[in-house]
This record gives sequence, C-alpha cells and structure tokens, in this order.
Amino acid sequence: MNDAAPWLRAQSLSLLSQQGHAWLLQGPSGLGQYELASALVSAWLCESGNAKTEGACGQCGSCHALSVHTHADLFVLMPETILLELGWPLSEKAQSEIDNKTRKPSKEIRIEAMRDAIEFSQRTNARGRGKAVLVFPAERMNHVTANALLKTLEEPPGDVKFVLATEAAHQLLPTIRSRCQTHTMTWPAESEAVAWLVSQGLSQNDAPLLLKTAGGRPDEVLRQLQQGQTLQWWSQLPKAMLMGNASHCADLPASEVIDALQKLCHDLVMLQSQAPLRYFNATDLPRLKTSQVQLTAWFKRLAQAAKTSEHPFNAGLMLEALCTEAREVMNSSA
Repeated sequence: MNDAAPWLRAQSLSLLSQQGHAWLLQGPSGLGQYELASALVSAWLCESGNAKTEGACGQCGSCHALSVHTHADLFVLMPETILLELGWPLSEKAQSEIDNKTRKPSKEIRIEAMRDAIEFSQRTNARGRGKAVLVFPAERMNHVTANALLKTLEEPPGDVKFVLATEAAHQLLPTIRSRCQTHTMTWPAESEAVAWLVSQGLSQNDAPLLLKTAGGRPDEVLRQLQQGQTLQWWSQLPKAMLMGNASHCADLPASEVIDALQKLCHDLVMLQSQAPLRYFNATDLPRLKTSQVQLTAWFKRLAQAAKTSEHPFNAGLMLEALCTEAREVMNSSA
C-alpha cells in the first residue's frame, strides 16, 4: 500500500488500528473502495511484523501470492465479469461453463460462489495469518446470496475477516450492514487528487479538468480515460448531443452514455440557474431555450433508463434513442 494514493493509505492505516471481523467500505464509485479493501486484506495476511501499523510490506511470500492472485487464504467474491476484468481466476466449474459457452459470465455474485466462500471460511488457514474474504461490489449480491453471507457474518469462524466494498450501501440488507463496522470513503482534496493524477501520467493542465468531469473522483478519471472519454471527448459532447450525433458515444456501454448525459443535463440546469457548474466548462455548453421543467423531466427519464442499461434489449437502438432524445430536448423551446 506504500505506493497507493495518499488518501487511501491514510484510511488503510486508520482501519488497521481498529478491531473487528467485518468491515463495510461505502461511498460513491471512483473513490477506491476495491483498492482500500485490497490493502486491508493484504495487511491482514502479510507476514511482516509491522503490517498492522505500516500496511502490507509488499515483499513477503504472502504479499507476492496476493499480487499474482493465488493466495490460498483469500477468497474474492465478485461477479464473474469483474473477476475477469481484474484478472482474478474463476472456479474450475465456472471457467468450464463459460469456455464451453454454456452460459455467459455472470454480472451478479452467484450463490454457488457464496457457498464456496462459506466452505472456505470454515477451513484451516494455510499460511498461519488467518483468512480473508473480499466482497466487491457488495450490492451485486442478490437476496439469496446475501442471506447466505449473513449467516456466516453472524457466526464467523475465529480466524476469518470480511471486507465488503460497495458503491450502493442502501441496496444491501440492513442486517448485513448492522453486522459490519462501517467506513465511509474519504473524498480527497482537489490538490491531492490532481497531484496523484499527474503522478499517473496526466498533464498538469488536463488533470484538474478531467477531475471535474469525474465529479472529483480520481479513480473515475482513469476509468473514463480507459473508455476513451478524454478531455476532448467531454468538450465535444454537448455539441454532439445538440445534433443527436450517436457516433460520439458509439464505443461506450449504455450505462456510461446515460451517466454522461446526466452530467450534461445537470450542468445545463445549473447554467440556466446561473449556479456553479460541476462537470463541464461553461464555454462548452450551448445556451438553450429549453425550460428547466423540460430538463428536469429529461433527467428523470435518464434515471429510469439507467435501471435497465445493464441489460438493454438492443444496445444500438438504446444508444440511438438516448441521443435522439438529447437532441429533441436540447433543441426544444420553453
């Protein structure tokens, strides 16, 4: 954790100094829940004598096993899509089913994986430092899976610790939240976030502007860039939507298009209210004749569309519909 963002390292050391067998890390996306959860399990399993006060050493056999995703005393509970994205191995059965095209990788945490995690928690640890279970994103547990975890949280084996990381704590069972010690992720100061982004390769000029597009969340900046949402992309988005140009968003999943349109809609309302903008530069936004009532109604429709964006009936048609609606709203008169 020594090379982690400074605000994450500070949170990690604070949590390591506290007692508890189960932690719930909560907050908006882009604040580093997964990275903080990883830092905690690394320190819990680290073989260095200073791990509780300084974090994982990064040098011992345990830290090496974690770095290559093969630690015998860590069980990672994630949707299969995220396991694959982050380079974690699937179970042999799941890998076989996906390789044979019996099914697609799951976007939820499957009950079969939860049963494996419960069986894991009851085994003897392999390296003498206890065991850990990391759940991320915890809101991807369905009701059955969550109830299975609840029993283990209520009566945990003596040498296992749990860390649940979530971007939507309100979606978790209240009984799960009550069994965990809760930590709300800390927002980094803008200067701290910009300095870290520069250390990740962004220019001093671009870093604060990109941080703005991500709502002040530095991890979100890097994720957006990986998807092609550069500073130029954000600058051109308002004009593209004014023209209904769907090709501007063609490489993005529907959920990301909706998120970008919600940001655009928000700042169009702020511009009309002469309030500070949150995501865009004022020079990039067109001056519309659209009423705030129309913009607010659009925002509500986008929020409704977000509920089905993970499983669109036809992704191409959904993108066209989103961009057509953006054009119609932005060109309408009060």
